Amino acid sequence: MSIEDHPLVGAARSLAASLLAPGAARVDAEGVPAGHLAAIRDAGLLGVSAPVEYGGAGAPDAVAREVAEILAGACCSTWFVQTQHHTPVRMLARSTGPARERLLGPLARGELLAGIAYAHVRAFPRRPVRATRDGEGWRFDGTVPWFTGWGLNDLMLLAGVTDEDEVVFAFADAREGPALRPSPPMRLAALGAARTVSLGLDGLRLPEASVVLRAPHAVFAATDRARAANASPAVFGVARAAVALVAEYGEPDVASALGARLDAVRAEAYALAGHPDPLARVPERLACRTRAFDVLRAATTAAVVARGGRAMDLRDPAQRLAREGMFLLIQGQTADARRAHLDALGGPGTDEGHR
Repeated sequence: MSIEDHPLVGAARSLAASLLAPGAARVDAEGVPAGHLAAIRDAGLLGVSAPVEYGGAGAPDAVAREVAEILAGACCSTWFVQTQHHTPVRMLARSTGPARERLLGPLARGELLAGIAYAHVRAFPRRPVRATRDGEGWRFDGTVPWFTGWGLNDLMLLAGVTDEDEVVFAFADAREGPALRPSPPMRLAALGAARTVSLGLDGLRLPEASVVLRAPHAVFAATDRARAANASPAVFGVARAAVALVAEYGEPDVASALGARLDAVRAEAYALAGHPDPLARVPERLACRTRAFDVLRAATTAAVVARGGRAMDLRDPAQRLAREGMFLLIQGQTADARRAHLDALGGPGTDEGHR
């Protein structure tokens, strides 16, 4: 079966055409509705990569990437909320503790929706969230700077760093309480619809049974850097949506040239992502990630230029895709990815480099 013929890819395309793309402007203005996530669940897409024995689809990574592209290109805000869910599912699938048996089935079937609260671990050696042994469980204190999907997620995968430089990942209920206080929703330049807040933690206690992973920070960071070096499928999804607008706005030759560039970098990115050693060829992954952003920026800019003054309307798709593209520049960004991107932007061969 080809990727295009996979039933989950068909389900994603149908959902994008009938619900997500037509409602993207309204979602951008008003926020991601629970109904969008229910529709994604009902289509089986929340369990796209989850083990079959737990109610998931167990689909290949290539299918998961295609589904992500389709959803992001149709409504990036909805994609961003639901994409948080897949990391906890994958982490549980690789674990052996009691949290796996308690949570993997409900998450794989979409009965529960999970978000992630661990990007702050990349700030090490700073510890925005500190994890401390507390009897037979753990205590978490500090501030989670970003948590997406507040009010939509049932659970969050929370991480803190101990004084011994160990990262502790555990599941917590995503609801306000004396030890967990959300900020008001953040006003963001892009994807403000995704209901992102910061979270104040004041002695949030979680039992050992909620822990899904403990690892030395150095081990986690090596894996995280390599994973984050890959180009996100969302980049290709938003870029492809922008290319389609360029053609719709009467510039088929420009759209064709951009589409060819997009196809080339996408093929390279996915070949690197499919390498059997996930820690291999990181410099090549970073370089390809940067080239993917180049195409994304060119495609969204071309859509705005082709649209003209109408693109300044907040409801206009060209302007929305441009803002979504800006957001994707920093989504999942590590220090290595930032350095590689800035060096490419300011190095020889760029306009800046010749000034």
